[in-house]
Amino acid sequence: MSTLTSRQLYLRLLSYVKPHWRVFLASVFGTSIAALTEPALPAMMKPLLDGTFVDKDPWLMTWMPVLLVSLFLVRGSANFVENYCSNWVASRVVLDLRDAMFRKLMQLPAGFYDDHGSGTLVSKVTYDVTQVTSAATSAVTVSIKDSIAIAGLLGWLFWLNWKLTLITLVVAPLITLIVRLFSRRLRRVGREVQQAMGDTTQVLQEGIDCQKVVKIFGGAEYEISRFRDSANRVRKFSMKYAASATANTSIVQLLAAIALAFVIMIVGKQSAANETTVGGFVSFVAAMLMLLQPLKRITGVNEQLQKGLAAAESIFSLLDTPAEPDTGTVTLDRARGELTFEHVTLKYPRAERLALDDVSIRIRAGETIALVGPSGGGKTTFANLVPRFYLPTSGRILLDGHELGELTLASLRANIALVSQDVALFNDTVAANIAYGAKAGATKAEIIAAAEAANAMGFIRDMPQGLETVVGENGVRLSGGQRQRLAIARTLLKDAPVLILDEATSALDSESERLVQAALEVLMKNRTTIVIAHRLSTIEGADRIVVLEQGRIAEVGTHAELLAHDGIYARLHRIQFARTDSPTASPEPPPMALPEPEAELAVKAREPY
Repeated sequence: MSTLTSRQLYLRLLSYVKPHWRVFLASVFGTSIAALTEPALPAMMKPLLDGTFVDKDPWLMTWMPVLLVSLFLVRGSANFVENYCSNWVASRVVLDLRDAMFRKLMQLPAGFYDDHGSGTLVSKVTYDVTQVTSAATSAVTVSIKDSIAIAGLLGWLFWLNWKLTLITLVVAPLITLIVRLFSRRLRRVGREVQQAMGDTTQVLQEGIDCQKVVKIFGGAEYEISRFRDSANRVRKFSMKYAASATANTSIVQLLAAIALAFVIMIVGKQSAANETTVGGFVSFVAAMLMLLQPLKRITGVNEQLQKGLAAAESIFSLLDTPAEPDTGTVTLDRARGELTFEHVTLKYPRAERLALDDVSIRIRAGETIALVGPSGGGKTTFANLVPRFYLPTSGRILLDGHELGELTLASLRANIALVSQDVALFNDTVAANIAYGAKAGATKAEIIAAAEAANAMGFIRDMPQGLETVVGENGVRLSGGQRQRLAIARTLLKDAPVLILDEATSALDSESERLVQAALEVLMKNRTTIVIAHRLSTIEGADRIVVLEQGRIAEVGTHAELLAHDGIYARLHRIQFARTDSPTASPEPPPMALPEPEAELAVKAREPY
């Protein structure tokens, strides 16, 4: 939550208007002209009525209609300029804020996403940001316009009858007090509306993303109930906000109406005693009635302002979140690929035990290391430390003798390629998903070569538009094996010296796995490769196999050495291949699945990625 005062929040919000000050100035100019026409109408009532109906002035009878049309022509033109320019600035402020927020989201560390639901973050960018526009633009222009209008109307009233006008000012202190009291409640309820909207977005996104699980497990009614409860919270808080805002405006208008009624009563008595003319009476009453609208709008500004400031707190709390640290000064061109872990320990926030505990190992350039072990042992954590998705709690990691913190993030990650078991594809073409990021400028021939090596061109050629086929959200139009092969093609195209393969062939059928495994073996030559494996048959040819258990290195050696050692790896191997050799077993070796105590399952749930 932002610790800025309301004034500091508002000034910071206005800083996003500053780059567009010329258009905003045009809006203020239109506002000012429109406001100046407010007192002109009641001012014309007096000469119109007295000069036309009483004095029968031919000049006024001829030109007054022209003056009225001219007045409303100027007023309409000024209002158009005001509204168009104000909306233009508001739309640019929304664009700039969303751009800044998304840019920040791309710079935040992986740990931030472990603690914040994606639905809440989406709500901040889509909903919260729209709440600040009125505070940043309309609140200013309305305040200027209605302040000028109120001042002009009061000036005319003073000119007509200053004693009666003073009566209308008696309610000003009461109005100020009421506005101040309601401001605090409006801000607090505004925060609650935004939080509830974030929760609703989260439930909605989970329901859409997990729709297959919802259907197969019969969870539709449960999800509908969750969504209804969450949406109902938004409704309740919105009603609280509406009630407060309406009560604020209604009370202010009631006070103004009481003052107006009292004044009309006195003016009526003066008119009966011939102390004022018909034109003066109508002009005074018209000006008093016209005061109600700017008073209503300027009171409503407080509602817009408090809603905007509550949203600004949410937005700026995200923008002020520290970005992923990138203090490195060394730019590494193409790394040799030597990785060294020196007494590396990592403990996730709020975790009960260490994810990695005093891990030390040297991985030679071009060496293939396979990480195996029970779930929750630290395999994914080990791999996530290499591209600095997380920072060690203690110890250090070196690449080619450079501590990772010394390297710029861009140069470090340019030397690393990743294929995860959770394939990430974008709602774009096949070609754009293969030639992604720094490789977006790759030629068609290079893309095809990478796809061929990943055994993907066969199904790509069968698609309606080939490489230009849009794959859908996260590749929904593709099979699991096809998605995996596109991810492998993307890795092949990057051609990085350090590879991280997290069950890279897990989603492939036997024939595709054989072809892709052969391509990967060619790719891994002279490259440092970290393979996270559950299917032990895929890593028997690794240079070394590292067994991780409870965050510590339990065993290290080749496949043959570890089998001869008859330790943890040999036990895992026997369990897995005993299933394979059984008469009813599938010819495909199943992923390793070991009985896990409840504590390990809890650790597995806490371990990100």
